[in-house]
Order: sequence, then structure tokens, then C-alpha cells
Amino acid sequence: MRRSPGTLVATLLCALVAGLLPAARATAAARATAEDTTTAREAPTYHNPLTAGVVDTFPDPVMIRGKDGLWYAYGTQNPVFQSKGEDGERMLPILCSADMAHWEYAGEVFTPETKPAWHKGARLWAPDIRYVNGHYNLYYSVSSGNTVGVATAPTPTGPWTDQGAVLPSPSGCATGNIDQAQFTDEGGQPYLYWGSYDTICVAKMNAARTGIEGAVAEVAQGRRMEGGFVVRRGGHYYLFYSDAGCCDGAYSGYQVKVGRATSPTGPFVDDEGVPLTAATSKGGVVLTANGNGWIGPGHNALQTDLSGQDWLVYHAISSDDPDLKPAAGGTLKLSKRPMLMDRLDWIDGWPVVRAGADASKGAQRAPVASWAAGGTFNDGSLKGWHAGAGGGTDGWSVGHEQDAQGFVTPRANPAGPVSLVSDRSAPAARRAEADLRVGSATGAAGLLVRYTGPDDVVVAWLDRARNALVTDVRIDGRSRGARTTPLPADFAWDTWHNVAAEVRGTRMTVEVSTDRLRDAVATQERTLPATAVRPGKVGVAARGAGAAADNVGATALHTPVTTRIPERAPGPLLPAYSDEFDTATVPGTTADSPWSWVRGPASGVTMADGALSWPTQGGELYLGTNTASVLTRDAPPGDYTVETRLRFAPGRTNQQAGLVLYGDDDRYLKLVHAVLPVSHTAGKATHVTEFAKEGERPTTTPPTPVAYGPMFGGPPADTLWMRRRHRAGRDRGARGHQHGRCALGTHRRLDPADREQAQSRSGRAEHRGRGGALRLRAHLPPLTFRARPRPMLITFVDARRGPLGGRRR
Repeated sequence: MRRSPGTLVATLLCALVAGLLPAARATAAARATAEDTTTAREAPTYHNPLTAGVVDTFPDPVMIRGKDGLWYAYGTQNPVFQSKGEDGERMLPILCSADMAHWEYAGEVFTPETKPAWHKGARLWAPDIRYVNGHYNLYYSVSSGNTVGVATAPTPTGPWTDQGAVLPSPSGCATGNIDQAQFTDEGGQPYLYWGSYDTICVAKMNAARTGIEGAVAEVAQGRRMEGGFVVRRGGHYYLFYSDAGCCDGAYSGYQVKVGRATSPTGPFVDDEGVPLTAATSKGGVVLTANGNGWIGPGHNALQTDLSGQDWLVYHAISSDDPDLKPAAGGTLKLSKRPMLMDRLDWIDGWPVVRAGADASKGAQRAPVASWAAGGTFNDGSLKGWHAGAGGGTDGWSVGHEQDAQGFVTPRANPAGPVSLVSDRSAPAARRAEADLRVGSATGAAGLLVRYTGPDDVVVAWLDRARNALVTDVRIDGRSRGARTTPLPADFAWDTWHNVAAEVRGTRMTVEVSTDRLRDAVATQERTLPATAVRPGKVGVAARGAGAAADNVGATALHTPVTTRIPERAPGPLLPAYSDEFDTATVPGTTADSPWSWVRGPASGVTMADGALSWPTQGGELYLGTNTASVLTRDAPPGDYTVETRLRFAPGRTNQQAGLVLYGDDDRYLKLVHAVLPVSHTAGKATHVTEFAKEGERPTTTPPTPVAYGPMFGGPPADTLWMRRRHRAGRDRGARGHQHGRCALGTHRRLDPADREQAQSRSGRAEHRGRGGALRLRAHLPPLTFRARPRPMLITFVDARRGPLGGRRR
């Protein structure tokens, strides 16, 4: 169906019936837990949240693999040790792990004593971490300063030196100057993405990646859109982002979506071809709440394990424990958002978490964090290695430095290639990688992707004299042809670069990056001879002076998931609870009607041509203002699906119509097509599909009698099929609501100045018959929500709330 921004969903509301800071571990001690990744602790399974028992909360997480072979995670400033009696916050807390699954506290970026004066007391949000020219750049949002800062350090845990603001003032982006992410394109051009509530922008960066330069472009616009993160894969750039509310406890509507483009500056489109700059809500759902107790999953980053499997790193809120106690002397009231991680699948060119199953609960297969062959050299020895020309390791030595810890270099300056290879072998289908650097203008360092002898080898060189990535395949002593891919002109040869090669079948893909974050500066693909694809060793090679290598290993390449979880079809029609609206009588106006009105009948409702036609009202159904009419009928017991076909094409903002699961005016779930103002452009409207709930929020301090929270789905249309599935006793997001009545509704959310013009400028909604006006169907558990496209991942927004009004991270 062609979708149009001019559709508003009629509200079908199916009723909700009432019925002391621990001492930070020294970095050296943390590193000692994984002296060599061939012997590091295996984690065959893991459980979400990753941070359970480590910190109480860890919002907006981002992750990197350090040059010491460990993983590091960074989070938003929060009271992470509240359960241990600490009332204050840690400024950009840091965690460390040997396997991506088990974490420990490793410090924070700033303390009250080291925090820069220019922050002026602002809280620091949403870090992003990158390895740049031999050091780490930590970007962060300065909340009340409405800008982005950057600090640098020689290791992932510091010491940190602040470099000031990255953005000028004004920045050139229409809305919030927070939620930044750095990205480097092939060829080495760096970019910065940033923006929040309701746009995401991009600009080029300087070579040091400490400031933007040139034009600023808006690449995405959407209601409460923020948290951009960009990767490149298969010829496309993927812009991940979150929308709806990040921080409202059990009422948070956060989810992760994505658009893709063939350029880092766009235009980005979702999986239905809708531009991310279109004035409508978007599809491309990567991760959303699935009813298993994890609410508001969002603000993602991406990490890749040693097998090449991608993982989405994000935060979410537990429906059982959604809120922190007031912190900072009672001045901060925050949601509890631990760090989660789940497998990211790429299916038909689009990313999705767990094939569409969303956030996990219970044991999951852990990331691959140790190699079948290889190691980190952090134990200071060459145990498990031998020279390629024969036994022994006399031609190689282990060095040591602050960040990388152990690394290897050839003892002499070999004119011809020398090699160091693993004692163990890895499978033919493999991912091999190494961190390499070349300190001499005539030197070269290589990853031995597969080695069975000096005359039978696949190698990927960083060749400084050619300023290129060069691959070569030798079979029976004969080269099958070297392939050369240029490296950036300003390639920093004296610092570490990761070279990763994946061999699947006879296809080999090699990427060169600084930090394994799916933003390679050079990529090469080539077909290997079948005789080159077999099990073998992994290793490093050197030629000339100045070559060094670290974190060298290979393991079985991951097996990709290629099929989404299928959507379960609705069950048989339940005629006793359905209505085709094919009579001449308005529902709820006769004694024998199964329908009844709340504040009705609404003015102007008619029946014609097999449709219930209903003008929008100058009313409201929101918190303490409940003046809109609602048309209701009993819902069936147990599990059911309710659906309707709605035509709604309003001509102005602040209108909505759709389905309601209705208990009373202060307890309901709704699925609507709404038209809302764009926060940064006067007179501009955004059409969205919304899914929202209203009810009590007892977990805040003090308890909130009535709270409201939205989510946003895909783009609406002038004619829109709406479907909501109800699972009795398992809708965790409703916090125990029992659902007893289904309803329809239309109304306008009004600013005070609009009220006199409400009727003359209102829209009209039609619930159509002959193909589905209001139909309820049974369905049989177990129920899954997934489909592609997902017809009912829809959400709701408060049209009166400002772009950053009162938000707490």
C-alpha cells in the first residue's frame, strides 16, 4: 500500500480494567584477567542485563575493544552505586570486560575535582568512544550547555584530558546538540552525527576529530528522534537512532530504528523507502519492547565479537524495577536503565535484533571472545607461537607499552618477509584479525589470514611504501596475484590499525579500521582459489623495519541468521465481538446495541457506505483533561487480536483517531494516527502512528497517580489498517492492567488558543466496513509480534511537550 503522511488512525482503545562506593579496580588488575585470549574465561551464555551486580544503572552505553584485548563500556552520568549508599553520580562511568559478558567497574572519565569549569555544572550524557591516531577520543553531551565535548586519553580508562567543545554555538542543527556519534568513512574522512528532539545532523570533522568544519546537513527528522549511530556495511551507510521517550520508567517508549543510504550524508530511507527527513513516523524497527519485561530499549551502539558476529549494545528499563530513588539530595528523579546486549542480525540488507525477537530474557549464547588460534601477548611470552620458517621464536621479541600491553616485533630488520605463526589451527571459514603498525617508511606488517607453510599462505599487508592494503595468495609457491587497495593519504602508520579478514566460501573480505566499529577506512574483497580455503594457522608477517603486531588470532566465522521470525497470523473471526458498520444506525444509540458511549454520542457521527464516519472533536483524553467522546464495547476474554481499517486525512496538527483498550479515562492503551507539530519549525506537522498508555505509576517518589507514555511506529497513510494483539496477563508494559473494553475515538489535542477554531478546522475519520471496520479474532499462544513490515509497532506522543522539556537522563 502506498503510504501518505496524511492519515490519522482512529483510536481503538480496548479497555484497561481497574481491578560505599567500591574502590575502582586498577586497570592493570583488570587486564590481568585476560593475559592471553586463548585462555580467557569462556562465557558460553550470558544474561541481560549485563550490568547486574556491577552498577545499578548504565544509560546510553557504548563499547570499544581496547588495544590491550579487553572490552570497555562507557555510560551516561548517573548514580550508579545508589544501592551501596552513594547519593551522588559518577561522571561518565567506565566498565571493563574480558569477554563482553562479565563486567567490572573501571572508573569514570571525570571526577568533581577534574571536571572542566566550562561545563558549568552540567550533567554529562551519551558518551561515544573512538580510537584516533594512537589515543582514545571520548565524546560526551553537555546537557544544560546544549553542546558536545571531547576528552582524550592514552588508554581506555584515562587519564583524560579535556579538549573543549566540538560544536560551535550555534551549531547549525535545528534542535538539541547532544547524542553525538563519530564515524570515519572509507578514505579517512571523519564525520560527526548529533541531534535530539527532533532532528539528527551531520558535518565533517577536522583531522584530529576535535571539531566540526564545513556545512551542517540535516539527515533525519522525527518526533523525539535522537541517539544516532552510523556504521557501513555492504555498500550502505546505516543510521541507527531511537525515538519516543527515553527516560520515563515503565512509561518509556524508546525503541531503535534504522535508515540506510549510499552516502554518509544521506539521503537515508527506512525499509519501506520513506526518507528519514519525511514529515512522518518511520519504519525500519531494529529493536522494540516485546512484552517480556524490558521497556524502552534504545540508545544503541554496536560491537563485533571475534567471530564477526555483530551485537547491539543498548539500555532498557525493567518493568519490575523501573525507577531509581531520588538522588543528589532528592533533586534527581531518574529511571533505572541497565546495559543490555543482544545479537544483531542482518536480513535482506536490514539489521534486526535476534531475527525480530527483540530484547532477550534468560540465558543467551554469548559473544565469541577467544580465538581458536592466536593471542594477545599480554603474558610477555611467545608461548603458543613459532617462526614460520621452522621451530623456535628467536627471530621475534615481545615488547610492552601502557595501552597495548604486550606486542611482538621482529628482532632484526628483515629484507624479506618473516613470519610468526600460531601452534594451533583455525577452521577454513574463519575471521582472522590483528592490530598492526609500521614505524618505518619502507616497512610492512601483515596478517597471515591462513598459513600452512611459506609456499601456502594468504596474507593481508599494510604496506607503507605503497600506502596501501595489499593482499596476496600463494599456492605451491606461486602467487595467484596481489591486489592493492589505497589507504588514506593521512593514514597514521605509527599507530595501531586493526586488519580483519573474513573468509566465507571462496570469498574473502578484508577491512582496515582503527577500532573495529564498522567504519573501515579501506575494504577489499577478492575470490580465493578453492585450494586456499582450508584449515590452517594464523599469524603475522613483517618486512623491513618498524613492523609490530598485537591481538593476533582466528576463529570460526559466525553463521549468519538469514530469516526473520514469522508473524503469527490472527485466528478465526469472533463475530460476536466484531462489527462491519454496515447498518444505518449509529452504534450505541439503541437499547440493543453492543456499543455504548463515554461522553456521547459524539456530534456529527454518521453511518454511510459501510463506514462509521466521525468528525474529530475539540476535546482531549490526556491525564487530567478528559473531554473527548469514546465509543466502547466489551472485549472477549483471553487472548485476542483487534483490527480496523481507518481512513483519516486531517488538515492540521493536534488531531488523532484510532483504537483504544479502555478501562477508564485514566487507564487505557491506545493505537492512533496522530498529527503533531514539529518542535523546531513553526507550522510544520508530523504524521505519526502512536501507541500509548496512561495509568498509575506507583514506582516514582512520590507515586504518580496518572502518567502517560508514547511510542512511535511506521508511517501512517490516508487509509490505514490497524491491529492490536492482546495477551491476557502478559502485557507487562501495562503494569497489571486488565483489559475489558474495546473502543473507537477521535479527538483533537488543543492548545488554549486553538479551542475556538476546533470544529471549523477539524478532520473526519471513517472506520470502514466490507473488509474490516472492527473485527476481533482469536489467536493461539505462543504469540509472536514480528513481521516485516511490522504493521503494528506503533506509538504515541504528547503534542504539548517541548523539545527537551523536563527530560532527565
